[in-house]
Amino acid sequence: MNDFMALPRDEAQRLQTEVAAHYARLRDRNLAINMARGVPSSEQLDLSNAMLDFDGYFAEDGTDCRNYMGQQGLPEARALFAPLLGVPADQVVVDGNSSLALMHDCIAYAWRSGTCDSARPWSAEPDVAFLCPVPGYDRHYAICEAFGIRLIPVTLHDDGPDLDEVARLVKDPAVKGMWCVPKYSNPTGAIYSDEVIDFLAAMDTAAADFRLFWDDAYSMHHLTAEPVRIANVSERCQRHGHANRALVFASTSKMTFAGGGLALFGSSTPNIAWWLRHAAVRSVGPDKLNQLRHVRFLRDLQGLEALMDGHREILAPRFEAVRQVFERLLTTWRVARWSVPRGGYFISVDCLPGTARRVVELAKAAGVRMTAAGAAFPQGLDPRDSHLRIAPSSPAPDDLEQAAEVIAVSILLAACEIRLQAS
Repeated sequence: MNDFMALPRDEAQRLQTEVAAHYARLRDRNLAINMARGVPSSEQLDLSNAMLDFDGYFAEDGTDCRNYMGQQGLPEARALFAPLLGVPADQVVVDGNSSLALMHDCIAYAWRSGTCDSARPWSAEPDVAFLCPVPGYDRHYAICEAFGIRLIPVTLHDDGPDLDEVARLVKDPAVKGMWCVPKYSNPTGAIYSDEVIDFLAAMDTAAADFRLFWDDAYSMHHLTAEPVRIANVSERCQRHGHANRALVFASTSKMTFAGGGLALFGSSTPNIAWWLRHAAVRSVGPDKLNQLRHVRFLRDLQGLEALMDGHREILAPRFEAVRQVFERLLTTWRVARWSVPRGGYFISVDCLPGTARRVVELAKAAGVRMTAAGAAFPQGLDPRDSHLRIAPSSPAPDDLEQAAEVIAVSILLAACEIRLQAS
């Protein structure tokens, strides 16, 4: 991308004039398209409408799902989702609709009382830090920030976090955890290699209560006909003598109903007992009717896979539409690089340093709302001001193509501006 900064000034001025005119035409369309978050489209939500035709309320063991209790979740729900988490059904929790809430609670419980491996509550430590592969998920950072946990950025490669950085940083006893989105990572689409997963499971850490917060949110969200398989982190941790290290999270929120899904948590037997002990103070049981209707609708793993094939048929063309617009408008000028993910919900874009915030500003003025520049970094601070997160899932196809055009033209216009400012 450095080639663009060497573009002769007169050519950059000519290009800016052309691009500014293109941008003005787009702005005159008075668009109102929201691409700020990766939410399912209405077409995706419609795939699960059969769950609304729900009848009956007794579980397989005779439990009346209208009542209290059942903190760990229905046995049939735990059995259904155990393969997603990679642990036996008795080491699974099926809770409310938000896996983010489970992550928050795990940190809250550790903060208040420590984990089952902690010498003291995390709040009694002089310093607590988490490793954050970047670009990453802003809501992970927000949880840590709410507790005053220090965030340490770690470079994220296509096959996972930079292991040299990780190995050096976990020598600090203040480092209690690490955020990981191991498959189709938010937002880059990175896929952790088996070698990286094995390293994270085996590595020595100064903190005996170090935890991998393993957010497997996109494990079933394939964009190609060939699903990706990754190593089972819980098995690897157990193999290397760190059975309590991995806390694995997932949810059905982007599978069935985003506001009415199920949150999933899997880990070692001691970790599950620890969670249940603290959760009993917080609640007298989850929504078991919702669990029952999920089980009856999905039936088994094959039913879930069939549902996700339906999601792929809706999502993949949207990702392809954005790629085609970017290829058409940006390839010649080499002012940006973008991911072509094999799964997940996002396209990650790196534009010229110093232009990302300006791109978001230009897109907003033309009627396209994007995720804030820098959101994929702790405190929202992208040191290069170059990263953008594109969420193609929710706009209608026609709107999506227009939005992609606005973003691409904004990238090119911002690049022209910074090139002319440099000379």
